[in-house]
Amino acid sequence: MATPRKRQISLVDTPYYHCISRCVRRAFLCGEDAFTGQSYEHRRAWVEDKLHFLSQVFAIDVCAYAVMSNHYHVVLFIDEATAKQWSMNEVLERWHRLHKGTLLTQQYCRGDVLAKPLLDIVEATAEVYRKRLMKISWFMGHINEGIARAANQEDNCTGRFWEGRFKSQALLDEAAIAACMAYVDLNPIRANIADTPESSEHTSVKLRCEQAKQSQQPNTLMPFVGNPRKSMPKGLPFELSDYLQLIELTGRCIREDKPGFIEDSLPSILNRLNISAENWLIITTEFRTQFHGAVGREDVLSDYCEHQQLKRRQNLSHCNKLFA
Repeated sequence: MATPRKRQISLVDTPYYHCISRCVRRAFLCGEDAFTGQSYEHRRAWVEDKLHFLSQVFAIDVCAYAVMSNHYHVVLFIDEATAKQWSMNEVLERWHRLHKGTLLTQQYCRGDVLAKPLLDIVEATAEVYRKRLMKISWFMGHINEGIARAANQEDNCTGRFWEGRFKSQALLDEAAIAACMAYVDLNPIRANIADTPESSEHTSVKLRCEQAKQSQQPNTLMPFVGNPRKSMPKGLPFELSDYLQLIELTGRCIREDKPGFIEDSLPSILNRLNISAENWLIITTEFRTQFHGAVGREDVLSDYCEHQQLKRRQNLSHCNKLFA
């Protein structure tokens, strides 16, 4: 039986989650359907544009993504602290970018004077919206519903476009975050539809590479802020240059026409996370087959299972083996 969504998301344990949504129909999300010969390549941009837009509305940051032929991956960070700091006005303005809201919220945002009982209703409604704006289920739902409607209209049909539920995995520590991001960014190379990370269309790593050439980071993706330290700003706890070097080396290793090894001088990111080059290649090519639930080292995995009241520590043997 599938685990209820509210049991899968535990901000006490981690704000980082890996989500996958897959098409249910034979028709492709993107790319060229070998069965019909029709190209759906333009739909990749639909998903990518939606991701960038929603990251500016929700209290959820996109760490990595890859839009594939019949599914997409995304690594998300739930920014609960920022959401709690939003004023009522900001919450309503953000929600109104997605929905009309209620008559009272519209009146409030127009500056109409409301009686105290009506103002109390607006405040209560804003709190509901605040919680929704930091929920992954609402974030993924906004992507999938819009894409499904557009695809059904284009295909001149009705019915389900996506599988009933998107899948999610809790990423409990830095090693799990780095490994999952690399797994997501390298999807096109493993699928043999791209030769290099920087040429992988509709992926976060391509966007990061393009911005890095200008000494910038994308404003629609969660930034890399360097290794953990005191007074650390919000962002991914790695150096951008280390991550891009690691992705480039790993991408070369998993190409069928290239030797399968990483240079002896491991990138500092692997040394700091204490992951061997051999284990790294296993993780980044087999992440979804090796791990079927929350991912992290034994101590954080045990805490997560305790908080979630799970009797079995799923993935423990693989986590101990690969993150040792």
